[in-house]
This record gives sequence, structure tokens and C-alpha cells, in this order.
Amino acid sequence: MSLQSLSSVFHIFYNWQIQYLCAAVVLTTPASTKPTSIRMANPLLSPFNTPYGVPPFDKIKDTHFIPALRAGMRAQKKEIRAIVENPAPPDFDNTILAMEQSGQLLRQAASVMYNLGYAHTSPALQDIMQQMAPILSAHSDSIFMHPSLFDRVSTLWKNRQTHGLRGEKRRLTRQYFRSFVRSGADLKPAQKKRVAGINQRLTLLSLQFGKHILDTINRYKLILSDEAQLSGLPDNIREAAAEAASGAGLEGKWLFTLQNASIMPFLQYADNRGLRHEIWNALVSKGHLGDAHDTENIIRETVALRAEKAAILGYKNYAEYILDDQMAQHPAAVSELLHRLWQPALHTAKEEAATLQKQIAQKGNDFSLQAWDWRYYAEKQRQEAYGLDENALKPYFSLEHVCAGAFDVASRLYKLQFSLRNDIPVYHPEAKAYLVSNQDGTDIGVLYLDFFPRETKQGGAWMTSFTDQHKVGKKRVLPVISIVCNFTPAIGNTPSLLTFDEVNTLFHEFGHALHGLLSNVHYRSLAGTNVSTDFVELPSQIMENWCTEKDVLQMYARHFQTGDPLPDEVIDTVRNAGKYGQGFATVEYLAACFLDMAYHTLPGGHVGDVHAFEQQKMDELGLIPEIMPRYRSTYFNHIFAGGYASGYYSYIWSEVLDADAFAAFREKGIFDSDTATAFRKHILEKGGSEEAMTLYMKFRGRKPDIQPLLEKRGLE
Repeated sequence: MSLQSLSSVFHIFYNWQIQYLCAAVVLTTPASTKPTSIRMANPLLSPFNTPYGVPPFDKIKDTHFIPALRAGMRAQKKEIRAIVENPAPPDFDNTILAMEQSGQLLRQAASVMYNLGYAHTSPALQDIMQQMAPILSAHSDSIFMHPSLFDRVSTLWKNRQTHGLRGEKRRLTRQYFRSFVRSGADLKPAQKKRVAGINQRLTLLSLQFGKHILDTINRYKLILSDEAQLSGLPDNIREAAAEAASGAGLEGKWLFTLQNASIMPFLQYADNRGLRHEIWNALVSKGHLGDAHDTENIIRETVALRAEKAAILGYKNYAEYILDDQMAQHPAAVSELLHRLWQPALHTAKEEAATLQKQIAQKGNDFSLQAWDWRYYAEKQRQEAYGLDENALKPYFSLEHVCAGAFDVASRLYKLQFSLRNDIPVYHPEAKAYLVSNQDGTDIGVLYLDFFPRETKQGGAWMTSFTDQHKVGKKRVLPVISIVCNFTPAIGNTPSLLTFDEVNTLFHEFGHALHGLLSNVHYRSLAGTNVSTDFVELPSQIMENWCTEKDVLQMYARHFQTGDPLPDEVIDTVRNAGKYGQGFATVEYLAACFLDMAYHTLPGGHVGDVHAFEQQKMDELGLIPEIMPRYRSTYFNHIFAGGYASGYYSYIWSEVLDADAFAAFREKGIFDSDTATAFRKHILEKGGSEEAMTLYMKFRGRKPDIQPLLEKRGLE
């Protein structure tokens, strides 16, 4: 996988707030929750009477969320009280299953709120989320710190052999027990109170961080009036900028923003070095302008609170706390992997920098290569080395064709069908709804695709769910999955055309979606992407391998006007160029991983000056000044607003898995039926129902090997 595809990615958004808040399986409303008249007025307080149980988006208003969330909390408190007061000894059904089935109303309302809050928000919805964040956190803590409830769960876990817990029942019981312990259920009352206060504050800080970054992105505008300033920019980029300006009431001008679809092509193609410097400074200054959108205080408080929470729970630091429940298990294991890759990647990056510096000199310039020059000269070098103009490729990568290609791959691997449905409600006119089914006609789930940027959407790309797969009795409840991206939209009569980097992103998120759609477990808490963070990227990253295969490119890479396939010699060039720039791509990613771990292994969590801390850590690594971490601290959404704290390394950890796993397909053929069936059976269908390494070894027959990754990146 090209880690450059992650530069705009908030990759998987599975709302950790929702995971932690409630364990719901059936979207039904307890009869005593709310008067009938209020239920009828608030669509979030009733089962969704829609095709496949998707939310009735056309009926949901911002004013519905707070009443629905409060009703959901009241209902779950009543359900939890019934579990605690049950005089029967704890068993799986009266304790674990009862908890798993509690909170239906809350889950229903929270999932819609959080998903819309990131994909189609409003000032009112942002205020509601911030208002409710500490309240929802306190509600969650009241459950996972409840001493009597913990006693029941603990007793059941300690006597699991007596109760004959096997398979998913054992796994789910273990998960609940660990959730209680990690939440502080066995702490002293004063400690519980402090941890609860920390949780509430952290939830609010996370939302504030994301809001500040979104507001900063929406506020910045580079407005150009002189066409000469557009020198070097391809026609489609100019047209997009003109259309953006027109939409902002700036007729006759060109508008560039900090949305990736706008800024990255500008840095890659614009000849005007001064303007590249200007927009680059705006990019790397996000959250660091000393204004109302500054995030440095949020970072300092967040890191300190996380460290304090970890210490109260008995961990050396926050990274130890997080990794205790991951495949890596310890920060030392993460550090070993990162350092094993760092030196060869840094060596390659330095060679790349020297090559670009020579190119600058050859063009008659006497300045030193800077960060805002790298993408520009790297693109020139790539064109010279491979005769490959990325912009010339875009006509072969229309969004429609690429989607069809991804669907075709899933059809050949897993025998799936995708049917566009106009009768399924959508939350925005640009979102499309598909029914996914097996070839025998049995329904698998619903898939939303939402591809274009707007001011109401967070930047980046992610997969999320409105409903997780689970079973009621023997009936499989269909998952409702969504892919959200920020690709360049259609311009005039020209359809949306993707860069190859964006093609990778689409396949990546589609892999996450398949993980959610093909899940086939009994309990929602074990379904789909409810796995350890350093395992969750395996299904997504392995999908990127198919999009670069020659047989697959021949399926979907067709000129949007003529229908001609991408020529074979160009396909060969694209594949050969796959290792180009891997020094830069790997170093900027690893630098962000090291930064994440540095914050969360910091003794006491005392940061001080955020930028001084960041610079110190980069100097210790020997990061060259021409490369910045992929995300600087002040806009590192993944770790301060996205649930990846101490987990950003997971992309490279999972890439070890995906490179090794795809090698199994290469051994027998990339569409080998038996290999695909094994991957579906042991990985995609199983969710978190077994330990990640156990599932991987069932598929591969052994532990993963790092060598395929080193070869893939050209870092042997």
C-alpha cells in the first residue's frame, strides 16, 4: 500500500464514543421509555420503519437528538438496574447478554448523531455534541464503574469454566470483564470519581479539537486573480478552482483551500514557488495561529489527562494502557517495528532529497530544497524517470469506473452483488445507497457511498457504520455501512476523476466496508471492525493490492470519454513506479507514529511547549528538515480527535499483515477461490470473535513475516 494515500485520511471512523457508550443489538424501543405522543414526534425514539432499517434521515432534525439521547440513557439505566437487582446468580444470559442488549435507544440516537456530526454537520449539531459529550461519558462511567454490576461480570468470568463458556460467549464475557477493569471498576471511590471526570473532559476536548481543525480548514482561502499564477496547474485543477471561486461569489477568480483535493494538486503542480510556500504555511499552521482555533492548550491538557488516567489504572503511561489490549501489547514492540523501518526509510529519503536538489540545480535555481518544494519536484522527477504524468492518468480513473472496479473485485473474490437503490433514505443528496447481496440473492447489508467535500464534512476519508451486524436468534440483522471521502467532484461535463492516490484510498475504505458488511457473528460488540486497532487495517490495506494488479486495472482503468483501456505499457509503468517516493512516504508516516508514541509515553504527560516538544523528538530521530511529520501535533486528528492515540502505528503494523496475507493470494492467483474463501471465513466474517493473531494464523497457517513488506516498499 502507498502510505501517501493516508495523507488525507481519517481512515476508519468507527465511533469509539459509541462503542464505549452502549452495547446495543436490536433497534427497538422499550415500551415504558417515553409517552407515545413524544415517540411519534421524534423519529429517533421509534424503530426505523424504512427499507432495511436505515435511519429516516428526511425526518430527523437536530432538535431530536438531545431528547432521544436522554430517553436512551433513562432506558438503559432501567435495564442495568434490572440486571443488578436480579436475585439469580449471574450467568451469560442474565448478565452479559442482558448488557449487550441494553441501550438500544441510546445506540440508535448516538450512531446517527456522531455520523452526521462528521459527514454532514451543522453549527447546531456541533453544539449539541459538545453539550452532550460529558453527559454521555458520565452515563457510560456509571455503567462501567458500577460495583454491583462489576461483581456479577467478575464472578461470571472467574467461573467461566463452570458455566461452560465457549466461543463467542467466552470472548464477549472476556471483553466486558476487561472493559470494566480498564474503566476502573475495581478502583477506590475517589479514584473512580477522578477517572470519570477525566473521561468527561477528554470526550469534550476531542470534539473541540476536531471542530477547531474543521473551522480552520473552512476559513482559509487562497484567492488568485492573475491567470499567470496558475502556471503549471493542469486544466482540471484550474477548472475546479474556478468553480470553487464561483460558488463563493468570486467570479473570474480561482479559489484554493486546505481541503486535500485542492491543496495537494497545488503543491504538486504549481510553478509559483511563493504561492506554494504560502499555502504550505497555511497547511502546517493549522491549530497553531494563537487564535480561537488554536489547539495547543487542548493537546497539553489531553496528554496530561491521559497520563493521569493511565497512572490511576496502574499503567506506566497511556501507551501501555492502550497497547495492553492490542496485538502489539507493549510500546517496546511498536518501537522495535518503527525503528526497524526508520533507518532504511530515512536513508532512502535522503537519497531522494539529493536527487531533487540536483534537479533544482539543473533547472538553473540556486535555492535549497524545502518542504513546500518536495511534491512539486518529486512529480517532475517521476515524470522524467517513468514518463508518468499522474494528471494524464486521471481520465482513466473516473470515480464511476473505479467504483465499478472495486465492486468487480469483491464480486470475483466473495461472490457479491451491489445494487444501487433509490428507495433507501440518504442523509445528503450526494450520498448513494447500495444493497449488497450474495450471488444467491441473500441480503448482506446496506452500503452508503459519500465521496465529495463540503463545508459540513470533516476532511479525509473513513468507513463507519450506522448499524453493526448481529443476530437476533438465528436471524442476521443487516449492517448499515458508510464510506465517506473528499474527492474532487465533477466539473461541468467532466465526471469526477481520481488521482491514483485517491484510487488507493477508495479501495482502502472499501476493504473496511467489506469487513463490516461480511461480518457474521452473534454479538454486535464482536462484529466487523470491532477488533484491535492494529488489526483493523488488515482488511482495508489488503484491498489496495488488487487496485494495482494488471488484471484489475484492465477491468476499471478506462478513459471516461473513449472507453479505451489504460494501455498495457502504461499499466507496467504504473506498477513499476509503485516504489517511487517510498522513502518520503514512509518517513513522513513513521515520524507521525513516533510523535504519537512520544506524547503517550511521556512521564507524567507534561508537554510544555508543543512545537518545541515536536521539534525535539524529530531532531532525536534525525528527521531531515525537508520532510515534516505527516500530521503535525496541532492538527493530528487521528490521535487527538479520532481514537488512534497510541495507535497510529497500526497502519504499518497492519501492513506487515496485509503484505504477508496478499502473498498467499499471489502464490495461488489473486482471485483464487479457496484463498478468498479462507480470508472471508477467518478474517472478514469473524470480527473480534477470536484473538487477532489466532484468526490470522488460521488463514495463513503461520505468524506474519515482515519480509514481504520490506520488498513491497523497496526497503530490503
